Amino acid sequence: MKLWVSAVVVAIVLTVCAASTRAQAPAPAPAPAAAAATPAPNGLQRIAYIDVQRVLARSAAGVAAREQLERDKAAMQKEMDGKRTELEKLRDEMEKKGALLTPDARRDKQEQFERKRRDAARLADDFQKELEKKESGLLQKVLQDVSGVIERVAKEKNYYLVVEKRGAGVLYGSTDADLTDEIIRQFDREAPKQAQPAPKKP
Repeated sequence: MKLWVSAVVVAIVLTVCAASTRAQAPAPAPAPAAAAATPAPNGLQRIAYIDVQRVLARSAAGVAAREQLERDKAAMQKEMDGKRTELEKLRDEMEKKGALLTPDARRDKQEQFERKRRDAARLADDFQKELEKKESGLLQKVLQDVSGVIERVAKEKNYYLVVEKRGAGVLYGSTDADLTDEIIRQFDREAPKQAQPAPKKP
């Protein structure tokens, strides 16, 4: 979804910039034990990448956000189905009884049909905008929460740069540099209650 992708890129850029700025600032030298705790060949511990779309797809919070959107979408679709049924009934009535109506009555029916059709089109447009707004809000909440997890894990493992796999255009990345699954596990551990999907109504 376009909104998801654009919000992901914005959030990751902010996270990367913040991490990069902190990395450039002078800091006390790490203790020998801490430095030895994260050895990795070829300096892979310094740069990592994350597939944020995978985080959103597999983390409990991401799943809960998508399920909420699906429930909202289903409710809107149900209302739109009712409008469509109403229009179909009115059209059928015009086709079956049109010949029996006076010209004025037939014109009134046609105007009524057109008015209801326009109202349904406006409602569909309003629903689409509302759904996009809800999607953006839910996504932003998940991204704000996960950005803190990314920052903490990156600091713990002494990474000085974390990029988003898709937005950064990563052409090759060793699996040793992929933090995605670890971020998902940590994200789910830190927010188990908020991430639980809402119970479905019978």
